[in-house]
Amino acid sequence: MTVSKDENSLHRKSSLGRIAPVEAVLFDVDGTLCDSDPLHFYAFREMLQKIGFNGGIPIDEEFYIKNIAGKNNDGIIRTLFPNDVEQGAEYMNEKEAMFRRLVVEQLKPVSGLYKVKKWVEDHRLKCAAVTNSSRINAELMISMLGLTDFFETIIIGDECEHPKPHPEPYLKALEALQVSKDHTFIFEDSLTGIKAGVEADMPVVGISMRNSEQLLMQAKPALLVKDYNDLKLWLALDELVVRGDTIANA
Repeated sequence: MTVSKDENSLHRKSSLGRIAPVEAVLFDVDGTLCDSDPLHFYAFREMLQKIGFNGGIPIDEEFYIKNIAGKNNDGIIRTLFPNDVEQGAEYMNEKEAMFRRLVVEQLKPVSGLYKVKKWVEDHRLKCAAVTNSSRINAELMISMLGLTDFFETIIIGDECEHPKPHPEPYLKALEALQVSKDHTFIFEDSLTGIKAGVEADMPVVGISMRNSEQLLMQAKPALLVKDYNDLKLWLALDELVVRGDTIANA
């Protein structure tokens, strides 16, 4: 089969080969481990409509993606309630409580998550969760997904001096795992998160299940896939295994 120049170019861009040998994988949580964005969107829409935000007109997904998705709570509060941050924090607490109820009732993993979990475990790679979510939310979602023992550590953006899109949370994860950025890659789903990973000088695999490919490509991920079942992802991971790039048998 003849491979076009464009296809060859895409293949080079998607390669994770520069991180050989692989030592660790870092995961965002919301939208990357689990399909939580619809739950966040619902909770924000209900809370904001209840308090008459935007004249009582419900927010749409475009507004959510632009102003909320991937951001930490302090940043969201300052965006939505610039003139009353204290009152905004109270509204956020109400929204978060609603979100946690929805998590217990409805949370679902991103398609193929447990397949990539097995790949990480089979290759004995270190693993951390790195999120702008609050610790209580992150730990609840990870627990509901059955991943509490999968992660060696959870890095919370609000517990860092700078949350994503600053690279600090990802750099702290490297420090906690005692691994090099030259041997680590990241799974992310938001523009904010991909920017953080790229700024931390690690290749990022973008998950485009909810956010548009055009939007995510602005942050220059190494590879963009629909979910963890995407053939492009497994071709890239198989390359690492075939070339002996992992340290599974070290």
